Amino acid sequence: MSEGTFLTREGCDRLKEELKILKTVKRKEIANALDKARQLGDLSENAEYDSAKQSQAINEKRIRELEEKILTARIMDNKSTSSDKAYIGAKLKLIDIDSKEDIDYMLVTEDVADYAEGKISISSPVGKALLGCKIGDIVNVKVPAGTLRYKITGISR
Repeated sequence: MSEGTFLTREGCDRLKEELKILKTVKRKEIANALDKARQLGDLSENAEYDSAKQSQAINEKRIRELEEKILTARIMDNKSTSSDKAYIGAKLKLIDIDSKEDIDYMLVTEDVADYAEGKISISSPVGKALLGCKIGDIVNVKVPAGTLRYKITGISR
């Protein structure tokens, strides 16, 4: 068993919803696919059956992963964490020093990261660099395209 996965309340709820869908909807879809493939006859050379069995194995593996994460989740309560440093669940206002662009990010775990929503993982290069920083800090992040330079202008929960 692992030490625990840090999650926001929202992140934990999202994982629970995914687990519910995998256990109900996805399992039913796979069972239907297996039934249809069995009706085709000889299972030894049945690509549809093999594909459905593979989908079943992947689905069951994901269910086990989610159950473990939820079971060992350590919920980060934004009310009890300091608002002067960037931690999981923190909403950060940044300025890209080179382009002068304003950027808003929320630091989250890998499971709920969604760049389109401005939610970046604390295990990403940018997330790692921002973790633990304070307002006014200048952060240099090495990425394949070069170095990003951000100034933290705000932190909220």
